[in-house]
Amino acid sequence: MKSRKWTSLVFGVFLGLGLALAASAQQRPKFISFDPSGSQGTYPSQVNNSGVITGYYLDSNDVNHGFVRTPDGEITTFDAPGAGSTPGSYLGTFADSITSAGAITGYYTDVNNVAHGFLRDPKGGFTEFDVTGAGTSSGQGTSPGNINDKGEIAGYSLDSDNVYHGFLRTPDGYILTFNAPGAGTGSGQGTFTASIDGLNLLGAITGNYEDTSNVYHGFVRTPLGPIITFNAPGAGTGSGQGTYSAGINLSGVIAGQLLDNNSLYHGFVRAPNGFITTFEAPEAGSTPGSFQGTLPENINAGGEITGLITDGNYFDHGFVRAPNGQITVFDAPGAGSPPGGEFYGTVPYNNNDEGAITGYYNDATGFAHGFLRTP
Repeated sequence: MKSRKWTSLVFGVFLGLGLALAASAQQRPKFISFDPSGSQGTYPSQVNNSGVITGYYLDSNDVNHGFVRTPDGEITTFDAPGAGSTPGSYLGTFADSITSAGAITGYYTDVNNVAHGFLRDPKGGFTEFDVTGAGTSSGQGTSPGNINDKGEIAGYSLDSDNVYHGFLRTPDGYILTFNAPGAGTGSGQGTFTASIDGLNLLGAITGNYEDTSNVYHGFVRTPLGPIITFNAPGAGTGSGQGTYSAGINLSGVIAGQLLDNNSLYHGFVRAPNGFITTFEAPEAGSTPGSFQGTLPENINAGGEITGLITDGNYFDHGFVRAPNGQITVFDAPGAGSPPGGEFYGTVPYNNNDEGAITGYYNDATGFAHGFLRTP
């Protein structure tokens, strides 16, 4: 899971038309493409309100490393202590979320492919942690995905029975685990927190859970602990179908996606009172069984939603949805697809409160590059 068309203006004899052209040019969003040195694939996760971006990249030895990019374009790479570095292993450091002050959380995989959480402070110091009960076999462990400006961290763990559980870590290091009502306890089932903006400043957490029939449902955990579950209208009831929360903003508005009975994605917005509105982005594909459609990934404080669209040719485009429902579709310059490639293109992950969007795009060879789109 994951074209702007500009109208040409013809210069005329009227001064007003010329001024309109200049104003249009000034308002056109700006794209910046970037890659850490040595990257064979760059995957930004979040841009904070200061314009600092974090994420991870894959090097030529197929090892992952974290990075942080400042607004002036300087990129610092880092590795969590204990991160595996075996060539060809795809192990390493995965940075997911960043605060306004520059603290970063994420996880690393060790030489045994076990995941551990980390907190990197703004000066580069690391604190590592594991959820009690997290499994210690390959593929298991602790996976933080969110940090808010109070220093709270949310994520999920995978136990020794391969069941998922949500967790919240307080700034002093105390970790509380939780399970959504109705979450299954079979292998691969359980409770999943959304990543990047699944935790707001008040401590509310959103995500989804998989029940005993392998159907997904949304949830929101209030700051005091009670968990409310919900289903988006039209969500499918087959295995792997259902409701997937993507993020929650300070007002408690949740954005996400539903997978219907035809295995097509649709976007949704859930108001704090529980009312859910579904929506479709232009160009979204609609071939039954194709997993095409509209996939929101993030919502900012103002209610703007960003995400991706998979069209009828399995090509991905970015979109941003305004609070009034207006949707703008965009493609990062250079986005392409290798011959016969599917699910390539532009994949936004996060939009900050200033309207900046970060994510990655694939070029015509399939190589992934980071991008920053500013209003």
